[in-house]
Amino acid sequence: MAAPRGDGGSSEGGLRNGRCIASVVEAMSVLTADETRGLAKTVLVDTSEFAIESVECRCGPGEWSSPEPAARYGIIFVRRGCFHRRLNGCESFVDPTVVYFERPDDEQQIAHPGGGDSCTALYLSETLLASLWGDEPGLPEEPVATEPATDLQHRLLLTLIASTDDGGVADAVVAAAAAVLSHAAPKRVEAGRPATALARRRVVAEARELLVENPAASVIELARQAAVSPHHLSRVFKAETGETVSRYRNRLRVRLALERIAEGEACLARLAADLGFADQAHLARVVGNELGMPPSALRRRLARA
Repeated sequence: MAAPRGDGGSSEGGLRNGRCIASVVEAMSVLTADETRGLAKTVLVDTSEFAIESVECRCGPGEWSSPEPAARYGIIFVRRGCFHRRLNGCESFVDPTVVYFERPDDEQQIAHPGGGDSCTALYLSETLLASLWGDEPGLPEEPVATEPATDLQHRLLLTLIASTDDGGVADAVVAAAAAVLSHAAPKRVEAGRPATALARRRVVAEARELLVENPAASVIELARQAAVSPHHLSRVFKAETGETVSRYRNRLRVRLALERIAEGEACLARLAADLGFADQAHLARVVGNELGMPPSALRRRLARA
């Protein structure tokens, strides 16, 4: 499970406004590099702030693997199977009830009792991790037991990758990472929360202003501009508005889309791109959920009004 690339991920270029979805060629190249270990890694998302990989190990029972140095900070969710892990000489048992962590320069070895395993690796940039972990990058050494809600957040994150935009995925990444880290070290994660009601209102007002200027902005971008942890922004935003950042972002974008359609916007693909939707289908789904009809039907209705 050691990370194959250095911290920081790719540049903001790539598919879907900065996300890089793994191609078959990329997946095959990773498989070739690890084929002697029966390991298949597929990059699901790769941005400058985080990366997500699906890792399938088809190893049978065997001895300890060779020591592998980690290159990035990673939170590893086990979806299926189990194995023994030796980190810097200390052993632990890993199964789907825990998450474990990778830290730069740590060396790990893996031994499988049989059957292989499936994992999701969530790699965080040092900057993003520091914003969640008391202003300095770091992760626990020992595995941490997961709550059912955290396991559900992990699964929802995987679902969102294929069905939503960058902002929605980033929001889910922050939620999943914060849930794990809060369980491991709640005081560290709570550090830096806006202390007063006035400070919290100001943070939310600034985030809303930024969203009007850039409806595609993720919670990570908003938090950076507001000088607050993305986890704290998510929490105070919901407390102040009654909505998550993702829900509020979609409501705002639907209102902006409605204005553009009423003004005669002819190209729905252009409208989707301008408002930061993943594609035209995503625009249609969100508008349909909000208004009860797709943009095409909305355009016809407004034209008759």
